[in-house]
Amino acid sequence: MSTPVTYHLPVSGMTCASCAGRVERALRKVTGAEHVTVNLANEQARVQAPADSLDALVNAVHAAGYAVPSHTVELQIAGMTCASCVGRVERALAKVQGVLKVSVNLANERAHLNVLDGVQDAALIDAIGQAGYHASLPHASESEQATTQRRLRRERLAVAAALLLAFPLVLPMLVQPLGLHWMLPAWAQFLLATPVQFILGARFYVAAWKAVRARSGNMDLLVALGTSAGYGLSLYQWANAPSGSTPHLYFEASAVVIALVMLGKYLESRAKRQTASAIRALEALRPERALRVIDGVEQEVAIAHLRVGDLVMVKPGERFPVDGIVEDGHSHADEALISGESLPVTKQPGDSVTGGAINGEGRLLVRTQALGTETVLARIIRLVEDAQAAKAPIQKLVDRVSQVFVPAVLILAAMTLLGWWLAGAPFETAVINAVAVLVIACPCALGLATPAAIMAGTGVAARHGILIKDAEALERAQAVNRVVFDKTGTLTSGSPKVVHSQALDGDSDKLYRLAGALQRGSEHPLAKAVLDACADRGLRVPEVADSQSLIGRGIAGRVDGRDLALGNRRLLQDLGLAPGELAASADAWEAQGRTLSWLVQSGTSPNVLGLIAFGDSLKPGADQAVQTLRNQHISSYLLTGDNRGSAMAVAAALGITDVYAEVLPADKAATVEALKQGGAAAMVGDGVNDAPALAAADIGIAMGGGTDVAMQAAGITLMRGDPRLVPAALEISRRTYAKIRQNLFWAFIYNLVGIPLAAFGYLNPVMAGAAMALSSVSVVSNALLLKAWKPALDQEAP
Repeated sequence: MSTPVTYHLPVSGMTCASCAGRVERALRKVTGAEHVTVNLANEQARVQAPADSLDALVNAVHAAGYAVPSHTVELQIAGMTCASCVGRVERALAKVQGVLKVSVNLANERAHLNVLDGVQDAALIDAIGQAGYHASLPHASESEQATTQRRLRRERLAVAAALLLAFPLVLPMLVQPLGLHWMLPAWAQFLLATPVQFILGARFYVAAWKAVRARSGNMDLLVALGTSAGYGLSLYQWANAPSGSTPHLYFEASAVVIALVMLGKYLESRAKRQTASAIRALEALRPERALRVIDGVEQEVAIAHLRVGDLVMVKPGERFPVDGIVEDGHSHADEALISGESLPVTKQPGDSVTGGAINGEGRLLVRTQALGTETVLARIIRLVEDAQAAKAPIQKLVDRVSQVFVPAVLILAAMTLLGWWLAGAPFETAVINAVAVLVIACPCALGLATPAAIMAGTGVAARHGILIKDAEALERAQAVNRVVFDKTGTLTSGSPKVVHSQALDGDSDKLYRLAGALQRGSEHPLAKAVLDACADRGLRVPEVADSQSLIGRGIAGRVDGRDLALGNRRLLQDLGLAPGELAASADAWEAQGRTLSWLVQSGTSPNVLGLIAFGDSLKPGADQAVQTLRNQHISSYLLTGDNRGSAMAVAAALGITDVYAEVLPADKAATVEALKQGGAAAMVGDGVNDAPALAAADIGIAMGGGTDVAMQAAGITLMRGDPRLVPAALEISRRTYAKIRQNLFWAFIYNLVGIPLAAFGYLNPVMAGAAMALSSVSVVSNALLLKAWKPALDQEAP
């Protein structure tokens, strides 16, 4: 068992001594927990338990009905070079008391942590420093970009200097095939190689020493050991050469290896910066100032000074500074970088606008509804950042390999040295082959394989309106072979209209008035259709009292002193009513695919009063979406609470053969669970009333405007309601996952092939250095190929 440590857990929700006792009893049940005390005054639990018990303690508090407050922390980390570095930083942070979860991303050089309230940022930064790296809180985006640009300029100058100094050393090797045999004097080689080794290459020694102090290893340790061996062997050969002879020196190997590694890291840094371009493009959409209007007077202010409810003037060509509702004016908005919608969207009074979109030709007066971190744009950026920071489950294999990789390479290099020497080869040959093993065996590519692909894939998906929640969602989505669609608002427009009605007493206006009264205040699409019909007829809708929702059946209330209800056929069954004279009309309209609502008088003597039929149209692209899925060998299913006739009409128009109709919201999740037994299933819905089904599916896909509910319930959120984005989301998931597999294959194959070749003398250190640098660059470059991806609907656009 791990060494016991004392935990101080913040606990919220306790209101009395019995609460404290309940928490204390729950914590005592954790294996190894002892000396438990719970202080109600400062809302903190003190418990001594094994060092790996934090998750169990937190879960115990949650199970008791209370919360352990926590928050997220993001840190910028400098100095990481390979997968071994990532593992060391994660282990160092995990040892800080109060850290619940940590994920370190080599591609964007950041650590994302979930920590208990009370954990200080300084403690986390200090732990990273003790591990041999430098950490800081992320700067503002502009400052961070400027810092990155300065770092890249310094790297570029250092690389240029290293290549210029190394070129004369390697030139004799390059001209040898041309029949020219000459070599620089030993003193000249020494003067050229020494600054490369100890000035430009000082970074390798510093990082290697930090790794040794932390009792770990990384790429820098391998490079430092390998090049130092080559450099030291050259000094030895030079010092012991007979007077007047020209010794065989290896200064060029050490200098060229360092120059090539530096070049590879520089190219890798540039490529990694491109993988994060999606985030930078989204952050660039945030305006810094806005034109606030008070009593008709326009005043330019910083965004931070705005408040919800403020009026903001947006001129033609400007970006909307806030999320809000148009109060005055007519225009169009370009929302391409936010939702992926390529065509301008009409904006008029009552329409919502999204911060970051570009206003078109008209001046608009906008009432502010959301600011700062609550805007749609901020939520999109946060979601993409979280997805790019998360680790795919396949990354666990890389983490396990990286922990033993460097020690294994050091053993292999020692075995190579001893093997060649014992076999009778000259000592210098044994050293050079061992150096080649050290140089080629770099875990950089392993560390970049997964995060580079995830950053590129989620970034390009976000640019086209597809938000992938995390790497685990991406991995599950690529395996989907069944897609379950909701009907209303997903495959259909979700804006039904009243197309038929029939009142038993013949008074259709009265039927509309009573139905409209029940639907007052409801946000349901059918409610809007009824109220629109009342408005078209110029009817006054009476007030409703005691209104209540009948889940899965309809709505009830008291209108003009009568107890009424409006709902589907299940409502009739619950009340024991028969359609009576309306049966023929109902059957005919259902056969046409109409959705029916029955108006009934409830209470002591229930009876049917009338019937209203609604029609809905298919969304543009719905048929193409189902056909594309069929071409991808993915089966489509329709799952809806609407009547079977309406569901079958939609299914027939789209070519869907498997239909589940008249399913209550609570039963949708069970239906999805049953469908999962035949393969990985995705559920596509609006993210609100379909939340249980979205959560039950292997991967939930929420369609709509990126609401909080949609983003939380689903693994993938589509920023606009285009059904064609469903197969597009599955396609980019498959492509991204394929890039991860390709990158891991090449990262492993470089080492599996390169190390034996180097050990058996088929690779000299220069070639090994070139191969090592190429491995990292090729992995990131392969991931960047994803940036060229476009969904099929964009490719077909004129």
